[in-house]
Amino acid sequence: MSWWDREHHADRRPVLLARNRIQRAIRDWFEGRGFVEVDPLCMVTSPGNETHLHAFETEEIAPNLSTRRRYLHTSPEFAMKKLLAAGEERIFTFSHVWRNREGGPRHGSEFVMLEWYRANAPYTVLMEDCAELLRVAAEAAGSSLLRHGEATCDPLIAPRRVSVADAFGEAGIDLLSTLPDGVPDTGRLAAALDRVGVKHMDGETWSDLFSRVLVGEVEPGLGHAATFLDRYPAPEAALARRCPDDPRVAERFELFACGVELANGFGELTDPEEQRARFTADMDERERIYGSRYPLDEEFLAALAHMPPSSGIALGFDRLVMLATGAPRISDVIWA
Repeated sequence: MSWWDREHHADRRPVLLARNRIQRAIRDWFEGRGFVEVDPLCMVTSPGNETHLHAFETEEIAPNLSTRRRYLHTSPEFAMKKLLAAGEERIFTFSHVWRNREGGPRHGSEFVMLEWYRANAPYTVLMEDCAELLRVAAEAAGSSLLRHGEATCDPLIAPRRVSVADAFGEAGIDLLSTLPDGVPDTGRLAAALDRVGVKHMDGETWSDLFSRVLVGEVEPGLGHAATFLDRYPAPEAALARRCPDDPRVAERFELFACGVELANGFGELTDPEEQRARFTADMDERERIYGSRYPLDEEFLAALAHMPPSSGIALGFDRLVMLATGAPRISDVIWA
């Protein structure tokens, strides 16, 4: 059935109106705390440099008919950090983003990202923001619980906070022992997986093995309650800085509710040389796996040197609406 079928639309309309109320309530929440809403452009020189993200490509034709490759961004992150370098201190956006090779009840190739940044603030403040926004979304939807299938979550109960290392420990794996001096030891992690009976294949990297345990053993064990999975290992830091008390882990967390991943937050890395090294390593790995790589955004790397200490987070807005309304699929909460 087409989404624009009159009867189908009539069935979905209450949820779509709830989406509007949630978005309005979140805007009010941010503006009441001194945030400025921004609207970054979506066509960019680099879509992001994470190994397993796949972008949509296009060709820009200039008036003189010269061409250059452009991408639809997978996140507004680079643009927003440039704004922090320019002097903005509290910013948020509802941004359409695009990710190829994605689809299903919780995924879409185009979706809305709620992303916000705080200059000169510790990343733990983002956890407080998230807890508030779960409540705001539920209240705007007229719901007392977040729901996905049979899973429910009370938005008034503060999310629990669990380190990745502790979560792996509950699965019988001493994760930090596989990072001697902060360097990933694939053999040690493979042996740890063997001891607890997690199957894996020859030739897999430390990150491959980490993902196997995270997805297969850790995430299902988080249950339905809202949970911050905190202090990711440094090899999985992405754009987060390392923790000052333990360089084996990074100031990165993910928020889960009703078994659904909702958000990914960072204490932001502002060292351009370290970020360049991470991007290059990720693109080398991407080329090894997929046979392609994305360019680096040199303006972004230059801006990092001028960016204040900051924390930032990306939250899947469509997923939040899905949980607040109890809709079973992402497609049910999107206007088209």
